[in-house]
Amino acid sequence: MTVVARIPANPASLGVAQAPARSRDGVIDAMRGIAILMVIGIHSLPQPLDAIWAKSLDAALRPCVPVFLFASGYLTALSGRVPLARRLKAALIPYAIAFTAAYAYMALHNPAMDHRIGTALARFGLGYVFVYYYVFVYVCCTLALWFVFAASGVGKPDAEKRIALLLALSIGCGLLAGSYLDPALSRLGVSDALLDEIRMRDIPFWFSFVALGALTAMFASLSDQGMRRALLGAILAAYTFYAGVRILGLGDAATYDSIAFFLYAALFCVALFAIRPNSPLLGWFGSGSYFIYLWHIFIVMLLRDHTGLHQLGSVASFAVCCGLTVLLSTAALLAVRQLASPQLCRWLGA
Repeated sequence: MTVVARIPANPASLGVAQAPARSRDGVIDAMRGIAILMVIGIHSLPQPLDAIWAKSLDAALRPCVPVFLFASGYLTALSGRVPLARRLKAALIPYAIAFTAAYAYMALHNPAMDHRIGTALARFGLGYVFVYYYVFVYVCCTLALWFVFAASGVGKPDAEKRIALLLALSIGCGLLAGSYLDPALSRLGVSDALLDEIRMRDIPFWFSFVALGALTAMFASLSDQGMRRALLGAILAAYTFYAGVRILGLGDAATYDSIAFFLYAALFCVALFAIRPNSPLLGWFGSGSYFIYLWHIFIVMLLRDHTGLHQLGSVASFAVCCGLTVLLSTAALLAVRQLASPQLCRWLGA
């Protein structure tokens, strides 16, 4: 398999598995660090996104999840296999613990919450508490990537070509799903709220970023400085288009699975990888990104539900919420890694 550089395979796309420092890749962890900071930024924004500045910033930060999925595809292509059981275990055990805490939080704040077993299982399976729907996205994308490698017959002649073909077709299918899922469901009478939930879990669309990461590992050479400058210019143009579509409500102005979003997020992922950030601090943050993803939202919710943060004004409340969430999440990650056993760290995603 032709790749840009050989780096150790990482068993988790969202930083879900703790690995010894020597076996981690600093660039990928730094990319994850940037992405999880973007996640915190999105969740710290005042809701609803009425102000133009808030919509513009939200649009700028949206490639965060694609970065995680891109990294997963990239590392899988380098290793040439999908350790399915290990990845699912590393993702689902920390999620189950965080889900239990999130469910309890929601129940305390909503006495009318539906606690029927079927409803609770649906919440768990679809990640329908707080912002955990991306666990569902990651698990499904992992299964899809495993299927691509299994169907291609890894180790057999021309397996790389079959993998590349399936990945390219996956990107096309993802764009089709993003373009036509919304109007198809609308014709069936699906409510806007349910449609939004479905689009957040548009697996063919999200898998296109996994496929892009794998194809980048297999074929792309991004070391040329001119290429990097061209990518930065393309990102600016794509962001301007995506933000304009959302602010003005032009065509498919969806937050998630629109073609405008794919163009911007895909270019962002490729350009971020081409720049190859290698900050030790970002790398440390990125190595614990799954822990931060699962637990930072408790800080955000506590600040919104139990403080007068909204009285500060939208810009000030965003800055305070984002800053406190980053600081407290960092402190929590540091405390867990210092005080907890290695097994507990794995169970918490740290």
